[in-house]
Amino acid sequence: MKLSKIIKLIAFKSLVLVAACFMSCVDVLDIEDITNSDGNGLLVVEAILTDELKNQVVYLSRSDNRSDLERDTTFIPFLTPGLRPRDTVSVEEGAIIKLLDNEGREFAFTESRGGVYNSNEVFALQMGTTYQLDITTRDGNEYISKTMEIQGKAAIENVYTERAVSESGADGVAIFVDSQPIEGVTENYRYDYVETYKVIAPLWDNQEFKLTNYTLCPESEYTLEVVDREVQNRVCYNTIDSNTVIQTSTFNNTTDNIERFMVRFIEKDNFIITHRYSILVKQYVQSLESYTFYETLRKFSSSESLFSQIQPGELLANISRKDGNTEPVLGWFEAVSVAQQRIFFDFEDLFPEEELPDYPFNCQLLSVPERILWCPRGAPEQLRDGCPPGAIEGIVGNFYTYYAGDEPELAPNSTCPGPYVVTTNICGDCRLLGDNVEPEFWIE
Repeated sequence: MKLSKIIKLIAFKSLVLVAACFMSCVDVLDIEDITNSDGNGLLVVEAILTDELKNQVVYLSRSDNRSDLERDTTFIPFLTPGLRPRDTVSVEEGAIIKLLDNEGREFAFTESRGGVYNSNEVFALQMGTTYQLDITTRDGNEYISKTMEIQGKAAIENVYTERAVSESGADGVAIFVDSQPIEGVTENYRYDYVETYKVIAPLWDNQEFKLTNYTLCPESEYTLEVVDREVQNRVCYNTIDSNTVIQTSTFNNTTDNIERFMVRFIEKDNFIITHRYSILVKQYVQSLESYTFYETLRKFSSSESLFSQIQPGELLANISRKDGNTEPVLGWFEAVSVAQQRIFFDFEDLFPEEELPDYPFNCQLLSVPERILWCPRGAPEQLRDGCPPGAIEGIVGNFYTYYAGDEPELAPNSTCPGPYVVTTNICGDCRLLGDNVEPEFWIE
């Protein structure tokens, strides 16, 4: 879950807490607490830099008190988290970012898109080296992080699945991880995952409508053909990042081994495991300071902690102004080691001979006339009598996809049968639920 979303969630919860002020034991985070002295949102830093050889990434945004949370991934979990144009996050653009180490090296970052800064070169953090993040915002304010370093390394030995029953009594599949320490301090772990699943359009056909020379009025002309599909849109793949904080600690254990830690539970009737499913589990070895920060973040983001005793100051970043200004900064800079492993499974691997989960939409076939709406404009008697839009209207409105020709017996309940059998796009075109290009890592 992105930290910028948590900041918005905290602001939203604060409004609720103010309304519940009779609960005197709660220390309320005022909306004013998430703005700086200039009235702007506080700087939010999201920087998880790793020992992976890659272009490292830093995210910058601003906190705000807008309550349009319904558009955020916190409340729409099937959307991929991150800073994207459709998000309502206030990104911080035009900053200068560099990473400094104790050996005098400097790694510069360049903004690739609003609020997203990629390192100019590929590099990996090293054990035994300390790092500081240096940020200059476009308004000229300079920030520096605390010194951070990789605490330890651990290898993922196994990621595996088992049929299980959740605490709420739901039947499903549990995904576990086992891990073995390699070096350093390996007591605190955080996990996230990227899941990819196959989508198959249930009412797909290998032909499609082709509408050309179309004019609505005054001529009402068009050419309608049924042609072979030019683009494969029956099988797609959708990829989603995890959006929760998943942590565990071996502090009170006799060893630092991780055994049978569940990183994901999926109920049996969840559409995402209908055909083939893959999960890439990532493991981060954390410092105690980082572990504590994310644990606080998790509590802030959970509904059951709405009236908790968590203090707002606990979410402040390990980053501060260089000039000594006490302006709070939110977010976190972290130096971690990463291990990862991917697995695949099919529904029948865990639920042999059992009914597949339902498609997430009610898919039906409809027999329709070629056209309903004719000039002059206005709803004709046929449309007012309950006829659905015709094939032409459905094509122009982009909500019909072709399924069959003049076969009304395929849709016997249609109110106004016609020469075409159609279905809604979501049922005949998988691209509304994923990407029709098979991922490079995919294995059948």
